[in-house]
Amino acid sequence: MGRWRAPTPPSSPYITEEGAARLRKELTQLWKVERPKVTEIVHEAAKNGDRSENGDYIYGKQRLREIDRRVGYLDRRLKVLKIIADKPKEKDRVFFGAYVTLVCNSETGGGENSATRQIRIVGADEIDAKLGWISIDAPFAKALLKQYEGDEIADPVDKDKVWTITAVRY
Repeated sequence: MGRWRAPTPPSSPYITEEGAARLRKELTQLWKVERPKVTEIVHEAAKNGDRSENGDYIYGKQRLREIDRRVGYLDRRLKVLKIIADKPKEKDRVFFGAYVTLVCNSETGGGENSATRQIRIVGADEIDAKLGWISIDAPFAKALLKQYEGDEIADPVDKDKVWTITAVRY
């Protein structure tokens, strides 16, 4: 058996307005502020002579490569992203950008101690586990899409759990 694996499918090109603004801000910060500072540090370090043992030069060049790689990625990604700004007409249905409150009503999690979870469906570039923001490409988000408030969905990962959508807001 070989080690070949099929390439991962590209992530969805959707993003919220706030997410696009955050990516543009990061791009500007890297290109206009951070890169000129690091370039100056590398320039000064290069004047000091032997570059093979010059830490400022070596790490400055490494940081420049990191910045250039991230700037290139952000530039390419911002060109293909589609900003979803419109709120859907059906406010009680789950679509991109929705904040969804869920209650677990499975046999193991039901009753007074039932688990409550709030998530938001966002683009792949906006994922934040601390905030409960999940990608629209995630199996759980795919299961939630186009469901109505009050609908029950089976957890695609943990088959024993069933979640009820208690609130949808945008």
